[in-house]
Amino acid sequence: MCVDWIRELQEQLERSGIARFGDPRKLKRKILYNLQQAGQRRMDPSIPKLIVKLADSWNVDIQIKDSDSKRKKQKFINKLYKMDQFKGQPRLPKFAVPKRYDLRLNPDLIACTFAGTVAIDLDIVADTRFIVLNAADLSVNDASVSFTPRSSSKALAPPKVVLFEEDEILVLEFGEILPHGVGVLELGFNGVLNDKMKGFYRSTYEHNGEKKNMAVTQFEPADARRCFPCWDEPACKATFKITLEVPTDLVALSNMPVMEEKVNGNLKIVSYQESPIMSTYLVAIVVGLFDYVEDHTSDGIKVRVYCQVGKADQGKFALHVGAKTLDLFKEYFAVPYPLPKMDMIAIPDFAAGAMENYGLVTYRETALLYDEQHSAASNKQRVATVVAHELAHQWFGNLVTMEWWTHLWLNEGFATWVSYLATDSLFPEWKIWTQFLDESTEGLRLDGLEESHPIEVEVNHAAEIDEIFDAISYRKGASVIRMLQSYLGAEVFQKSLAAYIKNHAYSNAKTEDLWAALEAGSGEPVNKLMSSWTKQKGYPVVSAKIKDGKLELEQSRFLSSGSPGEGQWIVPVTLCCGSYEKRKNFLLESKSGAYDLKELLGCSIAEGSDKNNGACSWIKINVDQAGFYRVKYDDSLAAGLRNATESKSLTSIDRYGILDDSFALSMARQQSLASLLTLISAYKEELDYTVLSNLIAISYKVVKIGADADQALMSGIKHFFIGVFQFAAGKLGWDPKQGESHLDAMLRGEVLTALAVFGHDETLKEAVRRFDAFLADRNTSLLPPDIRRAAYVAVMQRANKSDKSGYESLLRVYRETDLSQEKTRILGSLASCPDPTIVQDVLNFVLSDEVRNQDALYGLSGVSWEGREVAWKWLQEKWEYIGNTWGSGFLITRFISAVVSPFASFEKAKEVEEFFATRSKPSMARTLKQSIERVHINANWVESIKKEDNLTQLVAQLSSN
Repeated sequence: MCVDWIRELQEQLERSGIARFGDPRKLKRKILYNLQQAGQRRMDPSIPKLIVKLADSWNVDIQIKDSDSKRKKQKFINKLYKMDQFKGQPRLPKFAVPKRYDLRLNPDLIACTFAGTVAIDLDIVADTRFIVLNAADLSVNDASVSFTPRSSSKALAPPKVVLFEEDEILVLEFGEILPHGVGVLELGFNGVLNDKMKGFYRSTYEHNGEKKNMAVTQFEPADARRCFPCWDEPACKATFKITLEVPTDLVALSNMPVMEEKVNGNLKIVSYQESPIMSTYLVAIVVGLFDYVEDHTSDGIKVRVYCQVGKADQGKFALHVGAKTLDLFKEYFAVPYPLPKMDMIAIPDFAAGAMENYGLVTYRETALLYDEQHSAASNKQRVATVVAHELAHQWFGNLVTMEWWTHLWLNEGFATWVSYLATDSLFPEWKIWTQFLDESTEGLRLDGLEESHPIEVEVNHAAEIDEIFDAISYRKGASVIRMLQSYLGAEVFQKSLAAYIKNHAYSNAKTEDLWAALEAGSGEPVNKLMSSWTKQKGYPVVSAKIKDGKLELEQSRFLSSGSPGEGQWIVPVTLCCGSYEKRKNFLLESKSGAYDLKELLGCSIAEGSDKNNGACSWIKINVDQAGFYRVKYDDSLAAGLRNATESKSLTSIDRYGILDDSFALSMARQQSLASLLTLISAYKEELDYTVLSNLIAISYKVVKIGADADQALMSGIKHFFIGVFQFAAGKLGWDPKQGESHLDAMLRGEVLTALAVFGHDETLKEAVRRFDAFLADRNTSLLPPDIRRAAYVAVMQRANKSDKSGYESLLRVYRETDLSQEKTRILGSLASCPDPTIVQDVLNFVLSDEVRNQDALYGLSGVSWEGREVAWKWLQEKWEYIGNTWGSGFLITRFISAVVSPFASFEKAKEVEEFFATRSKPSMARTLKQSIERVHINANWVESIKKEDNLTQLVAQLSSN
């Protein structure tokens, strides 16, 4: 490493002309000075020693008169590091390594405060007078701070204890060099149980009509420091011995089982078994009143689901999934679950969906609880996939942890992918791998932006971490894993993963470690194959055409803006011709390639009017959508695929892929809206849930863009989509059928909701009739959970400032239910009203005390086209309040994207930029840029649509067919 430092400094000196100094002693002094500055920047403890060593060998005075004086040399080393040198650094210095935490906490749930002490076993590994660790929003008792080296047993008190709030670090400066080796750092501190859903916070609930507080932790990514001073970085793994002092009537949970409980009057002291080695972000504590249900895995691991008192039955489905999933992962990873218990708990106030804390997984109620009578099929599926995701983390993330947040995707991408593997094993009838396409699509849509980021993204400050918990880390990450598994083969992939887990258990890993394991197991150059997918942002669009009997492919970066992009990928191409029996896989490693179809597949494809019997009628590239890329076909190939879609010659997965690629290409102005709508007309008899669900999402976007281009066009497009969806609506009907599939139950609700949004009169009338019956009897069979959202949206289509009765009835249902899924279902429907006055009322309601902070975003999720401007004005007026309430977490970015992204004019983009010019923060900068980019993309698409000839006539023609 020192050689690297010197080489770097030499280059700097040559560039600056220092080498021209005639006096070599001056040159040597300059080298030492530069080395000193580099050491201060990088906080490398080896640099001061190197400086002294070089100074001695060169016989250069470094402001130490007696170069043999050990004391003066040490004084020089100390001067290299001033306390403020630790400010503004992305990571903590490595002077000291934590090994064990003995943490005691006493939360006061009435005053909403907590007190604590922590004794940390530290290994001092370099000469230093400083100990630097993370702390934020804590009051540290300076007099309580001491470090006791085991070698001397003499407690050392630091003369200076400084908390740098902006950097969230606590710097302890001691009066002497700390001896190398293990010692114990002790600190006492106090804090507040905040209402920000991060750190150690409070959540509220009702018990017997009385409002109460519970204490909850949420430490990922970097908020353990808000509960206790610690080395709050994933690589700083240690063991944890936790003790809580809480009221005797409350349940107190942590990562490990209770070891001892002592009652002292109204309080009890609960001690837990010491944890295995783990990162600080996985420490968990929950204190409150709870019921639970219990089961065991096949090897005796105790599994419990905790929830509010009276809701225990709603935890039974998650309990079943949890126990079965732990068994499944034990087999798949070939490593047993490492803890003696698994608790999963529903928290009323929770910012994320769930959190994978080791042995104590916390969830939103909507992600863990399932009510047989009032939850929809989609709720059931979400519980299953979220539980599987979080339990996958017990291996991928907890047992083997990313070395730094740059490698977050190793946690989230794998947990997302493996959650589908588990869900498919438990519920094969759900066809969950087909639904995985929704994950890929979300990743493709975000990564189609210029303001995207690579899967492996540099993180230079804790404030930047929240923004990478996005569709790139989760969905693109999962998609490239699926792509790689498809290329290597399932068995090889599974065995290599098991080896990776075994080799890195109780440690940290980087992306390259995973590639090395997969290379060893497969013999394939995985690192070479995958670097282009993880280290650069974006993905390719592969253009395909037939020329002289050859398939010509060319790759270029796809951007939703339509702009040319840079980049080249190693693309795993899969294709079939005319049937799935004629299939070929190969790598496109260059920008382009030409392939003889007869040599490749033993067939040819019809060109132009050539209809000879030996020719295939279609070619599909990226079979099963296994690759994370889009395909652009020439007109002839596209026509063949449109016919194959209509005749159901293609699988549902491939029908999905053709549709989604066509939509993306239309948005990017690489093909016309007319061609997209013509393709969509081939889906009029589509009944597959995943395909039709995506088509519905596309239809919402197309109708809104059409409205921005031409109001008359919007009306025609709505009529066209009503015609497309009526076939499925007629087949499914309003009432569930005996023995119908889980997918049909979900599809019914989505199709009826779309017809309501587009103003289909019969749907609106029937929905309102059923809603009225529901108001009279909440248990009526006329409005089962799967179609309630459709009814709620229909009610809001008819609400207006002159007649608010439907809106007020929905608010009454919201207030009366205690089921979180019902509340969010209503919140997600209210702003779909086309009357801006009602939308304004809805937006004000979501900021009221009646809506939990975590749920406010549901009220913004379905804002009508007519309500966009009202929402933007509301966001500006309420920005200070929104910033104060949500600004410390990731949820504030959702406000920006939800309100800004739907616009479609360059003027609005400029207005947004001007508003946020003085209001943006680093934690929201990426989201703001992405949202503004989307506005530009929409605006360009609108301008392109305006130039399309005879579009209105085409829509009318397609509607009549």
